[in-house]
Amino acid sequence: MLITHKKATIGDMAHAWHGGIEELLVQLISHDLVEECAVLKTCNRVEIYVVSPKGSKVLLAFAKEMNVSSRIVDFLDHEESLHHLLSLASGLDSMIIGEDQILGQMKELYNLAKKTGTAGRVLDTAFNKAIHVGKRVRRETKINKGSVSIGSAAVELAEEVLGGLRGKRVMVVGAGTMGSLVAKALAGKELDVIYVANRTFERAQSLAKSLHGLAVPYHQFSEYMRECDVVIVATSAPHNVVTPEMVSGVMAGRENRVVLIDIGNPRNVDLDVKGVEGVALYDIDDLKSVSERNLQQRRKEAKHAEKIIEEELQLLNARYKRQKADKIISALYNKIERIKEDECRAAINKLSAYHTIGEIEEKVVYDLTRSFSNQILAEPTKVLRSAAEHDEKEFLDTVAELFNLNGKKEKNSE
Repeated sequence: MLITHKKATIGDMAHAWHGGIEELLVQLISHDLVEECAVLKTCNRVEIYVVSPKGSKVLLAFAKEMNVSSRIVDFLDHEESLHHLLSLASGLDSMIIGEDQILGQMKELYNLAKKTGTAGRVLDTAFNKAIHVGKRVRRETKINKGSVSIGSAAVELAEEVLGGLRGKRVMVVGAGTMGSLVAKALAGKELDVIYVANRTFERAQSLAKSLHGLAVPYHQFSEYMRECDVVIVATSAPHNVVTPEMVSGVMAGRENRVVLIDIGNPRNVDLDVKGVEGVALYDIDDLKSVSERNLQQRRKEAKHAEKIIEEELQLLNARYKRQKADKIISALYNKIERIKEDECRAAINKLSAYHTIGEIEEKVVYDLTRSFSNQILAEPTKVLRSAAEHDEKEFLDTVAELFNLNGKKEKNSE
């Protein structure tokens, strides 16, 4: 069951979610028809995976119970779910194609399902394959290369202009959504220092702390601009917060140029700042071209990623087919083993009534019956595996029913 950004708003997803993830997993696994379950939740999606003989029925009832509108929900069958999971891990289903964050979120949330005890062999196979495919796609394609969000594109542009940001001093003016995206893109750039200014000083402090930076009072940010190589302005102010007069004062007596990037909407930097000597001013229009160029490149790489996904999906389906046969074969061998154990013990008890039975005699009896059972089951094992490879589900189900391998209680014969 999927609720994603493609159909639902952030508000829709918030209303579709009740309680914590562990609580939801426990609630799902308590259903008689649910054998395994896992939940993926991010800011752009809520996805529920169940292993069940009546998966659609279970999830439809669950959606109604959670008061989720059918308008925003997609229900996928087994094959569709696997393809979606592999695409998701590869970054093809994200709002930003190729983003890396989803892979880490998938690992974390699936580990939570394992820790809670709601994930088993079927989901383990699917999620391990998805994580493997996500890594392979990023290793063999350039789907995650190049910034496509305005915030990360601003950082990429600054790097291009200055030839890198290592050892540079950077200021972010604005600690809202866009400012946070910029700050996140700056993490790990080996800056000399990063300053954060915001009208609400506490927000500036919070963001600066996450970056090991320094929060500065908003009314004093122009003073700190004097020592910065890059200033990225991303406030929600409806007016210019950086003026030609302010920048002229900053540049007075300064030899090094400053890169000033305005990603505010509406503009935060007066266009006349371009006339101040030593200032390189860029705005959203400049960044859009960078983002679009990178996005087009990622879309090209997505075609290569799809080929990898299809290849890996075939391998995953083949593995599930083998598992279907192996489950029946294992149950059959276990059943024969129980019968063999009971009969050997009964035979040894009868023989012991007439004369002493030693370890050697017992071993001969057990080896003889083991040899019989292994030889008898060798051919059925080959046939069952061949049937699984050729999708002969009815045949596999018939064998399971014939030997009562589905866990039904056997009737005692009188």
